[in-house]
Amino acid sequence: MKLPISLSILFTLCFTVLLNAQTAVVKGIIFDEAQTPIPSANISYPNGGTQTNENGFYFLEIPANEKVTLTYSYVGFKKITLTIEGLAEGEHKEINPVLKTTVEQIGQVVISGERNKRVEGIVSIEPETVRKIPGANAGVENLLKTLPGVSSNNELSTQYSVRGGNYDENLVYVNEIEVYRPFLIRSGQQEGLSFVNTDLVRNVEFSAGGFQAKYGDKLSSVLDIDYRRPVDFGASLEASFLGGSASVEGISKDEKFSGILGIRYRDNSLFVNAKETETNFKPRFADAQTYLTYQFSNKFELGFLGNISINKYDYEPVTRQTNFGTLQDPKALLVFYEGQEQDQYETYFGALKATYKVSDNYTAKLIASTYNTQEQEYYDIFAEYRLGEPNSSIGGENLGEVEFTEGVGAQLTHARNDLDALIFNFQHRGTLNIEDHQFEYGVKYTHEDIRDRVREYEVIDSAGFSIRPPLDELKNNQPYNAYAGPLVPYNSIRAINKTQIDRFQNFLQWSYQTELGASKAWFNAGVRSHTWTVSGENIEANTQTVVSPRAQFALKPDWKTDMLFRISGGMYYQPPFYRALRDSTGTVIPDVKAQQSVHLVIGNDYSFKLQDRPFKLVSEFYYKSLTDVNPYTIENVRIRYRANNNAEAYAYGLDLRLNGEFVRGTESWLSFGYLKTEENINNRGYISRPTDQRLKFGILFQDYVPKIPSLKMYLNLVYNTGLPGGSPRYADPYDYQVRLPDYKRADVGFSYVIVDPNETKEIQKSNWLSVFEELNIGFEIFNLFDNQNSITNTFVRDVYSKQMYSIPNYLSPRVFNLRLGMRF
Repeated sequence: MKLPISLSILFTLCFTVLLNAQTAVVKGIIFDEAQTPIPSANISYPNGGTQTNENGFYFLEIPANEKVTLTYSYVGFKKITLTIEGLAEGEHKEINPVLKTTVEQIGQVVISGERNKRVEGIVSIEPETVRKIPGANAGVENLLKTLPGVSSNNELSTQYSVRGGNYDENLVYVNEIEVYRPFLIRSGQQEGLSFVNTDLVRNVEFSAGGFQAKYGDKLSSVLDIDYRRPVDFGASLEASFLGGSASVEGISKDEKFSGILGIRYRDNSLFVNAKETETNFKPRFADAQTYLTYQFSNKFELGFLGNISINKYDYEPVTRQTNFGTLQDPKALLVFYEGQEQDQYETYFGALKATYKVSDNYTAKLIASTYNTQEQEYYDIFAEYRLGEPNSSIGGENLGEVEFTEGVGAQLTHARNDLDALIFNFQHRGTLNIEDHQFEYGVKYTHEDIRDRVREYEVIDSAGFSIRPPLDELKNNQPYNAYAGPLVPYNSIRAINKTQIDRFQNFLQWSYQTELGASKAWFNAGVRSHTWTVSGENIEANTQTVVSPRAQFALKPDWKTDMLFRISGGMYYQPPFYRALRDSTGTVIPDVKAQQSVHLVIGNDYSFKLQDRPFKLVSEFYYKSLTDVNPYTIENVRIRYRANNNAEAYAYGLDLRLNGEFVRGTESWLSFGYLKTEENINNRGYISRPTDQRLKFGILFQDYVPKIPSLKMYLNLVYNTGLPGGSPRYADPYDYQVRLPDYKRADVGFSYVIVDPNETKEIQKSNWLSVFEELNIGFEIFNLFDNQNSITNTFVRDVYSKQMYSIPNYLSPRVFNLRLGMRF
């Protein structure tokens, strides 16, 4: 009953409106130097503020008959501060400021002044919101999980699935440069840090489907990140029980060279030590990232993006007890461990991006990048388990202890996995504007060199009998009939692969904005081609080609009601990456085809005012028809492909998102998503896919205490219905369609702003705090209602009854955290 009560309190907070009759209004449009309206720019004064809408317009109520200092700001631009003498009650004043960078930036020429991504169906997220919203893995991905259509049942992971896709189906770009993630990670607690450093972010844009041809060949989504270019010296520092981060930025005196550097350290001990498994745990996740630019002239600019990440994960489990079952028939799994796990992931990434503005109508770019990951996964863990009934006598001395044992056994898992991957990318892109038409094209070559050694086995013993793999050729009727065959592991993988993949990708797209009668219309059409060759040691080279046409259309009718309609779709292919080529035995299958999906997305944006505050309701219906599907299973966050194309699938659903100023001067949103996705393997009939997340609710809510505006509250709440619970290895997925329990999680953060960046320096100049541009201290509660969520099942077999028990692997309980943040 906790969740409905909390929701009722939240909605009461969301719709409580404080009326103040003694007010005046300041309104207008904020422009950049090119006279383009700036969406999501900040306008603030000491006791409130707002943001511009998608057209750069703002509307702000301020106290009447008072002197008010306003600050206009947007990341990457110089702030403007101005003072307004007391306006009369009810008076309206229009101010249209122009924000300047003081550094001429070379970028893409925009077709029209409608700079926002509304017509493209792209969600734009304010970077400050990303930094402030609490979460076990705070950052961009943490915020994405509150959006409709985006699902994740693991707070320790930065990975996410979109509209029925898996973790490998999402594109991530930083400054138009594609970035990658490690291959061997098996669980969320091993991940450590996302590639994206939020301290460096200027702009976040996300598309959940139906995206343009200029983006790459994946089936589900695009996350497009822009890192900012500094316009002044600045530094930031943040520390908490989970680690810390620091950044520094600056610009040269001649304003040609600018750079920003960020370092981070992450420690997941706070979460892992709170889980049911008692462990000796030593995580060390650290990275350093930089973005440098040098402007040789008004036409030519060179940028460098670099990243070094070193992650070490030492894990030594001791004991575990998991209670499951029902009140009438309680069960417990008690495990005693010996051994340890030692994992290490080192990644090195560097990219150069040259931008040359040939003319006012043509811009050319050349991008080259290198990515190297060196990964090892070593473990030897011996687990002895007891399966029995725990004492359920409330008030008894032995409450929870296993008193009656139904089954005993042991499990030995072993791995010596090493992977070394080197990926080169060379790309040329161009943008040409001819009157109201914009043409974009790109040519890209990628070389992937992967060296992989897989050594894994698992031996399971129950009551003194080695459990055979549940295969037809290995019949096992122990202990009733002795098994005379050879002893083999329950699971064993041994392979060495040296694989090279060469890819050639091209795209061409056209955009055009015009008027249809009194309405505005926007067109986009494009096509991609992708040719790849898989070769390597003991591999017969195989070459394949796919062509992907895509289109979008948006219409904004000339109505008093601000509405926009969109339709987009096309044929999307996902050529196999290395992991999709490797089957369950570790063998590389070079002739695996690209998975194909036909997308159709129909959307509507409705912008309106409520209590003189801006709101927007975004609705999208989508349908995907998938063929040549490569079936897979998910073990925590590791995907195991079958490396064949023997399935077809579909996905459809509805996404709704209402965002706006539920509390004046802050942005919050409510999300709802419905999804159904099923697959048909070998024409045996449709079953739920591993990512069949039927219902999704998400709430991101920001508030502050009216009498103490420096005290702020942030709430991140997610509710997902349960995913399919997976199946034991070698088992038939058609026999295992039971779902995990629903995922319910609420993270709340409280922040006290000691130094507000929107206050003028005159207020602070006599105070020692004037050295800070911003200073705040926060307190966070993760998993506020202490819900017991599970990510996967552990399957344990009782040899006598031959019953297979699915024991949930629980995620983190309620955890507390302190955080200190500052900027200079």
